[in-house]
Amino acid sequence: MGIERGCLVLADITGYTEYLRGVELEHSHDILADILSVVVEQLTGQLILAKLEGDAVFCHAPVPDEEPPDPALLVTLVEGTYFAFQRRLQDIQHVTTCTCDACRRIPDLSLKFLLHHGAYVVHEVVGNRELVGPDVVLAHRLLKNSVTERTGLHGYALFSEACTERFGIEPVALEMTEHVESFEGVGEVRAFAHDLERRWDEERRRSVVYLEPGAALIEFEAELPAPPPVVWDWLTAPTKRVIWQAGTDRVDQENPRGVPGVGSRNHCVHGGEAVVEHILDWRPFSYVSDRSVAPWGTAITTIELVPLDEARTRVIYRLHPEDMPADLPEEQRAALREQISPMVVPVLDQGMEVIRSYLAASPG
Repeated sequence: MGIERGCLVLADITGYTEYLRGVELEHSHDILADILSVVVEQLTGQLILAKLEGDAVFCHAPVPDEEPPDPALLVTLVEGTYFAFQRRLQDIQHVTTCTCDACRRIPDLSLKFLLHHGAYVVHEVVGNRELVGPDVVLAHRLLKNSVTERTGLHGYALFSEACTERFGIEPVALEMTEHVESFEGVGEVRAFAHDLERRWDEERRRSVVYLEPGAALIEFEAELPAPPPVVWDWLTAPTKRVIWQAGTDRVDQENPRGVPGVGSRNHCVHGGEAVVEHILDWRPFSYVSDRSVAPWGTAITTIELVPLDEARTRVIYRLHPEDMPADLPEEQRAALREQISPMVVPVLDQGMEVIRSYLAASPG
């Protein structure tokens, strides 16, 4: 096989070696299998699984040199995976009544990432696909770094400078910490550490904005043949929205953090008009809520993704006029629904069909 250039991603459960000491082997390995499956599920929507390496997951994704950079893709991916990992740890703690050390010490575990961009070859070894090349070696060496010793962080994502430059990631805007490692035969390698512990704390403290089932005036559902991370990218990336969202000339996005999230604004330009979307709640790859301000009114929307299996996702779109009285009689609600539905549902229906056609044509 030929040389490929792309993204190399390692996700490693930190604290696991220490966690194994003195805990019940059976429970500890069940817990590892459980949380590793969450990490794999989140990452392999956008990335290709290379292999499991004990308590680590190694993935890659070819990125052609001519492909434009997408700074949101990798940051959203690692943050979404870290959040899912932490939620799963919480779930295990809440549902278990076991008092063994393996269950009691679940909070000792965390998750770190290493992201690098470089060249590699996918090589067949005894029937297994292996990634080989100097950049693969460097990525694994960067995973064994001194970030925790220098910062105290256990949950973080370390982006090599090669990765931030290729994907247009702005370390300063994201408040990343510069980090340098030195290796024999390589020299100094510059990288940037993204504090996922702080991001998780922000995630837990921020307000929830979510239209519950049955709470919206308009509710639309569709099924797409892809896992939630892939569907999320199609529904939120400005460049992809122009492809499937009929009548949209462009989507200009303002991101105070450098990547999309709460506080971001989308300007969806339709001819001489624009709809401004203020992101109110952003939970990759579960749901996103916004306040959409259009010439014809203001509405709250929630787009929710529900995994059906590893290759299918249900998309649920809910829209509710912000100024609609809660006690509006059903007859008037029905009239308003009939007025708004033709402006919303056909566009979504057509858009989902466009996305399906692209997904069907994709080699992945």
